[in-house]
Amino acid sequence: MQKDSLPEVSLAGLWLFLRRKGAFMVTASQHTPIVLTIAGSDSGGGAGIQADIKAISATGSYACSVITALTAQNTQGVTGILGIDPDFVKAQLDAVFSDLNVVAVKIGMLADANIIGAVAEKLREYQPQYIVLDPVMVATSGDLLLESSAIDALKTQLLPLATVITPNLPEGAALLGCDVPQSQQDMEALIDALRALDTPAILLKGGHLESEQNSNDLLITNSDVQFFNTTRIATNNTHGTGCTLSSAIASFLAKGNELDEAVKLGKEYITQAIAHADELKIGKGHGPVHHFYALNKDA
Repeated sequence: MQKDSLPEVSLAGLWLFLRRKGAFMVTASQHTPIVLTIAGSDSGGGAGIQADIKAISATGSYACSVITALTAQNTQGVTGILGIDPDFVKAQLDAVFSDLNVVAVKIGMLADANIIGAVAEKLREYQPQYIVLDPVMVATSGDLLLESSAIDALKTQLLPLATVITPNLPEGAALLGCDVPQSQQDMEALIDALRALDTPAILLKGGHLESEQNSNDLLITNSDVQFFNTTRIATNNTHGTGCTLSSAIASFLAKGNELDEAVKLGKEYITQAIAHADELKIGKGHGPVHHFYALNKDA
């Protein structure tokens, strides 16, 4: 008598079944929270995957990574970009999710629509608890990091999956197809349009308002707007600030904080990392923030 054959089950399907059954449930006291960063590599070490791993580690979580693009980059600019094959991006995601209990995901540079599609497909399969999307489009130096044709793919495929997105003012304007805000009043005028995006929360970052004495960010949800105001710090070393903040928020979410508290803690961390940035002497252009300022202080 022939035995019944077992149905084929995908790796992602098996992982999701076990997760729903509680096979991977752990408490913070039992295991360090794991945060996955999906982003491009910065060969200069100040932004991208390198900044993400530093920020996640400095804020008390374990960092793992999926690289979507390679950049030839330093403190002065980007001289080359090489996208990773989307199938290999998927392979990296399968490798991470099949073994590690990822609580939060931070998404940064994705380069093109095919990579966006690959990432969205796997996130729908594995369904991590938190997703922080930093819609990286332009580097601090002004170099374009996302093909303009990929913006629609970002909006339709990834925004609906995100817990929160963290655009700066040029990125927010690109998502909405409007002029870049020039004042806090201009930022507030975008609230309704941002709420119309298919995502539950938006942290609109006001760091580009150089005329303002404070760096004011708005956390916008359907029911509330919270202001996070910090005194602007005079420094030329701001490379990787967006990557660092979004990674810190993902780390604090993974550690069990509510979104508004995770944003507050993330803002406190990036503020101190910027305040200590001049202690580092890295490169000839916009140097990085000081991710491990607290460790160096203790030493």
